[in-house]
Amino acid sequence: MPLPRLSGILLHPTSLPGPHGCGDMGASAYHFIDWLVLAKQSLWQVLPLCEIGIGNSPYMSPSAFAGNVFLIDLVQLRDAGWLDDADLATEYGFDPGRVNFAAMIPFRIARLRKAAARFFDSADDEKAQAEFAAFCADENTWLDDYALFMALESAHGDDTPWQNWPRALAMREPQALLDASAIHANDIAFWKFCQWQFFTQWARLKAYANARGVEIVGDVPIFVALQSADVWAHRELFDLDASGDPLAVAGVPPDKFSHTGQHWGNPLYRWPAHAADGYQWWIARMRRMHELFDLVRIDHFRGFESYWEIPSGAQSPLEGRWRPGPKSALFDAMRREFGQLRVIAEDLGLITAEVNLLRKHQGFPGMRILQFAFDFTSTGPYLPHNYRSDTVVYTGTHDNDTTRGWWTSLSEYERDYARRYLSVNGDWIHWDLIRVASSSVAAFAIFPLQDVLGLDSAHRMNRPGEITGSWEWRFQWSQFEHWYAERLAELTQLYGRIRGLKRPELPHEESSATNA
Repeated sequence: MPLPRLSGILLHPTSLPGPHGCGDMGASAYHFIDWLVLAKQSLWQVLPLCEIGIGNSPYMSPSAFAGNVFLIDLVQLRDAGWLDDADLATEYGFDPGRVNFAAMIPFRIARLRKAAARFFDSADDEKAQAEFAAFCADENTWLDDYALFMALESAHGDDTPWQNWPRALAMREPQALLDASAIHANDIAFWKFCQWQFFTQWARLKAYANARGVEIVGDVPIFVALQSADVWAHRELFDLDASGDPLAVAGVPPDKFSHTGQHWGNPLYRWPAHAADGYQWWIARMRRMHELFDLVRIDHFRGFESYWEIPSGAQSPLEGRWRPGPKSALFDAMRREFGQLRVIAEDLGLITAEVNLLRKHQGFPGMRILQFAFDFTSTGPYLPHNYRSDTVVYTGTHDNDTTRGWWTSLSEYERDYARRYLSVNGDWIHWDLIRVASSSVAAFAIFPLQDVLGLDSAHRMNRPGEITGSWEWRFQWSQFEHWYAERLAELTQLYGRIRGLKRPELPHEESSATNA
């Protein structure tokens, strides 16, 4: 993948300002794109846009294909005539600094249901009705299973695993599915309406960004949740027993993100079953990612070379073992389908020579995290002087502390090493790391918005391994100062990260297929 020299901001849409409990695809999203343009940033990286699951995490989604309905802009539904001004009232006490999921979810679902009911009760907008019908027809390969799954989950209680539904439904007996589709027709239509609106609004927002020179970097989680339409509808593709329970689950051993390892709990894939049908489920998933985004970060890339298998009854991630993944076969199948893959490999954690070889063979750029750099090893891969051009550098990711928070957590000995390496005093360490990332040879430099704003640990997005308290952070426009955009624009110009600049080919550089 030929890489221009660009920079951008990591920000999930739920973190945007807005009056309705969480950020969405409304006015603040468009304003944020305008701010990116002002700051001469060419990339907006988001977290997975799929439905959220356990712990409100987008990495535990009930669908690999459906969009997050809580990102739907209610104002656009009002403008379409499906909501009233009163439905947009803001006296609900939402915290502008965090997403209160317990309050936000019922608020938004109630308004989405009202909008859907008005849409279906009114047949006078023939254009909208035709667009909805066309969407349902085009997306039927996943939409029908998803909408039925969501309706059944609601009917049986959100906390009831699908394995505990009546056996005929859990095992998807054809007559039971037909009967359930008839019984829950209204709820099925509701979920389809929500998906139609999500994809309609996202397409409009993405077109606005692209027209202004901003590309969207998406994120595809390697796994899906056990409580998902994908696992329920495609049991043969997952490592389950006859009742649908997992024989083993996903996680990782101890690494830089967690000293004790992580027990994610996602079901693992039956890779031979995927290979037998030419990886069609994954190809369909990547097709969706190409529709949503301009580039895609593949989560936990090392899991495609080998993954950590934890027995389903294990109490600790340490009880797991490495098992072989599909390696190049999966990506080769994708290339046969799509040609070029615009992919960033999330190659963090315990990375072996085999993982590096797989990434290089596929020509995917890897990730470098500056917060991991200062471990007193001059040959460390995260130090900027060791980068190659097939690299995406971050000050930190959504799984890291903010740079200000990280800095205060270091020992004085560690801070002294970083100061000497960077030749700074550390008073503005977040801007110091933004500057060194911008100046590096990495093709892309991406900064979490928290680092641009200089925020402390209270504003981090995720704490890996902790079920509660994550994915809640939101910012307010009042936190911005005019010089933030000016400073970013200056660094972008200074270090040649303006879109459209031709990157010089240095005679000593190796090709992207062989770079480390």
